[in-house]
Amino acid sequence: MTPHLRRSVRAIILDEDDRILLCRFVFPHPVVPQQAKVVWAAPGGGVEAGEDRLTALRRELREETGLAITADPPHVWHQEVVDAGHVPGFDGIINDYFLVRAKHFQPRGELTDDQLAAENLAAFRWWQLSEIAGYRGPELFSPRDLATPLTALLTAGTPDQPVQLGL
Repeated sequence: MTPHLRRSVRAIILDEDDRILLCRFVFPHPVVPQQAKVVWAAPGGGVEAGEDRLTALRRELREETGLAITADPPHVWHQEVVDAGHVPGFDGIINDYFLVRAKHFQPRGELTDDQLAAENLAAFRWWQLSEIAGYRGPELFSPRDLATPLTALLTAGTPDQPVQLGL
């Protein structure tokens, strides 16, 4: 039987200093495993019925960060997690990540603070690769080893085909 997976899109937003914008999600958001309290993940979310991935990405970025993109960003990473406990109501998730270059900005999307909180999104932060690679605190990243694919993206550039990510 084919697993019922939630389709999501996420943006790897890099500023002119190669800092990445991440969202701080608190339990019980799908990217936060039950044993953890917080996960830092790329902005984005579910693809709604009738949407293609890029339409969903544009909507999610406007709603969460206020960033409006017009060009079609490159698809750089693909992640499939099949785990019935990972996303309520689904057998897992598919995350497609797109690279978005932007000038540094203060995230402020269309959603109110209460709406963001209802989605368990608590904060935004720009991170340097060295901060992610050296982080030893209790909070997690999604994907867990974010530093590895991010290093490859920053050093080798946009891949010809999306890189397959693990959990």
